Amino acid sequence: MASSAPRTSSNEGMIAAAQGVLGALLVDSKDHVGEITLTVQRDGVVEACRLLRDTPGLEFQSLMEIAGVDYPERPERFEVNYHLLSYTQNRRVRVKVLTDERTPVPSITGLWPVAGWLEREVFDLYGVTFAGNADLRRILTDYGFEGHPLRKDFPLTGFVEMRYSETEKRVVYEPVELAQDFRSFDFLTPWNGPEYHLPGDEKAEPQAAGAPSPAPATGEAPKLAPAPGTGPRKDEKPYNSENDERGRNGAAEAEAEATKPDAAKAANAGGKVTGIDEPVPAKPAATRDSPEAQ
Repeated sequence: MASSAPRTSSNEGMIAAAQGVLGALLVDSKDHVGEITLTVQRDGVVEACRLLRDTPGLEFQSLMEIAGVDYPERPERFEVNYHLLSYTQNRRVRVKVLTDERTPVPSITGLWPVAGWLEREVFDLYGVTFAGNADLRRILTDYGFEGHPLRKDFPLTGFVEMRYSETEKRVVYEPVELAQDFRSFDFLTPWNGPEYHLPGDEKAEPQAAGAPSPAPATGEAPKLAPAPGTGPRKDEKPYNSENDERGRNGAAEAEAEATKPDAAKAANAGGKVTGIDEPVPAKPAATRDSPEAQ
């Protein structure tokens, strides 16, 4: 599989050329995974970078980055890495110096003015000072920030927290409060939330030896005893609305009318009982033009 890194010229012979140019300024050199690292003396870093920039065949014209690294277990815990690029030779090199918390590193702003911003970043995040930088101020952290956040001994949470105060109508700083540090964590409820008991959870609870088995399901709804004070009361008449009363009266009248004999029905109507059923008119036959056929 081809590498996604940009292609550069071969590094063959570059370490030998750097050794011949830097001489006693060079402390160590290493070629690892196609990257050349030159460790130089701290006090000679400006001269070493100048020689790497101006020597024909090396010609590292551009300063791409300055990066800090912290190794607290070392006497000189900080590494300052200068990443240089040669446009004409299409090569890259890393120049490294070592320092501690109190010893400043000479500034290379005289060679590359852009180093002023890069050195300020290393100072802000690691606390490494640079002698000769005319504007060595913090550049990433806020005003009044205490400490250097990329040091390995700096707490991840910091020392203060920032928030907007509605009372003071401004941004205020307060000591960090970590209430979760005093919680008792476990694997079931890591945030000490409520314990929910869902239907069926009782099946997962272990039963002691000899415990009675649950009753088998019957398919019927469980019968619940009425609560005290509920149900109909003694000598209490049911509530009837006006519509209910009219409906019951109408049903009684219809039932009484249906049970009357024919003579009583005829007398009420003013007619005469003949014993002959009332004739039913014949239905005319439907034709093509009749409304029924339509």
